[in-house]
Amino acid sequence: MDRRQQRRTGKTAVTVGLVVGLGACATGCGGATAEGASGAPENPVTFLTRAADTLRGTGTSKATTSMEMATGGTRVTIRGKGVYDYDKQLGRLTVVLPQDPAGASEHRPITELLAPGALFMKNRGAGVPADKWVRVETASLSDGNLVTGGATDPFAAAELLRGTRTATYLGKTELAGTEVRHYRGTADLATAARAASAGNRASLAAAAKGFATAEVPFDAYLDDQGRIRKLRERFSFVNDSSKDTVAVASTTLLYDFGTPVDVKLPRPQDIYAGRIAENQPAH
Repeated sequence: MDRRQQRRTGKTAVTVGLVVGLGACATGCGGATAEGASGAPENPVTFLTRAADTLRGTGTSKATTSMEMATGGTRVTIRGKGVYDYDKQLGRLTVVLPQDPAGASEHRPITELLAPGALFMKNRGAGVPADKWVRVETASLSDGNLVTGGATDPFAAAELLRGTRTATYLGKTELAGTEVRHYRGTADLATAARAASAGNRASLAAAAKGFATAEVPFDAYLDDQGRIRKLRERFSFVNDSSKDTVAVASTTLLYDFGTPVDVKLPRPQDIYAGRIAENQPAH
């Protein structure tokens, strides 16, 4: 596949995952601290760029995701819930699409398995057998799968903070009974890609080129061990059909750190190798 074809495939997948796919709806490191010896918060940029390493040292957690976008004058939200192993960079999410505007049609939940460089989806529909998985290479997507799957990979979201350019500490607040520190800033996707782990490097580099802008505004909430508890990132991409810039807000909540996680990737024979309908991501 040449570069132009790859780029078309990636853009199609973004549109598919969030516009066409929703047409029916719209038509170790854990000991880190945020404070220096004086008790004042340390440099926010330095602190945030270490957040992904802190998660790897923590091991595992449960995760809840939501992705909001406006299309066709209607605001829709895709929700996900599951578990993630930050050391192995493997996760499992159940993603639920919103109902049709009339509430008459209910979409089957999509099971997503997240792995370095790959996204596996079951119940993606349109000609794919019910017992088969669709495999997507995330580096082939123009958003690096930060948006396409309807849920941002929790570790990829954390690695994006490696590209933090500016950040401001806004003080302490409480989140689900835990005291957290709130930071607001902007990250650069290209910088994040260069500093990312091998599993996310190519995907973030693709996103840096494919989004309308490589600058990603964010709000991050970290606990006193430096672990991300909530991360809200805002992306912008150009819709192929209308050429309008679409804004997407992705929110990730992490909790129950240390929870047992066992993610098994599909066997080769369980991956769908046939033709995928046009309104589905290609692999």
